[in-house]
Amino acid sequence: MTQAHDKLIGNVPARISDSASPILTPYEGRVAEYNVATWLHLPGLADLPVSLLVRYLDGETHREVVLDHGRVNAHHKILLSGVARLPVRQKLRDMQVVLRAAVAVRNLIVEELFVQAVEQPADEERRALA
Repeated sequence: MTQAHDKLIGNVPARISDSASPILTPYEGRVAEYNVATWLHLPGLADLPVSLLVRYLDGETHREVVLDHGRVNAHHKILLSGVARLPVRQKLRDMQVVLRAAVAVRNLIVEELFVQAVEQPADEERRALA
């Protein structure tokens, strides 16, 4: 079995991770949703397959959700993005965006990292009616 290597892209500030309003789903229970996107520069690692993950604590339980997979281009850059649907039973905290690769990533340049709570349509309708 191949060893996966994880590299921290960035910690998500509590003001952002706390801004999601968890929704109740029939199969996953309560889920907090976030739009996540990152532009990365990985010098010397062209054509490397990588994955984007979100890690967090749910109360005292460590959890992680895979968001996207891709291959670093010939210019050593990649855009990874997705909607993170994070199951939450208690309180979500210590949210991190992480890169996973099959080899150790020594040089990682984060050109941009974007994390924002998904606004629920029902919330917008309630605000419009208020």
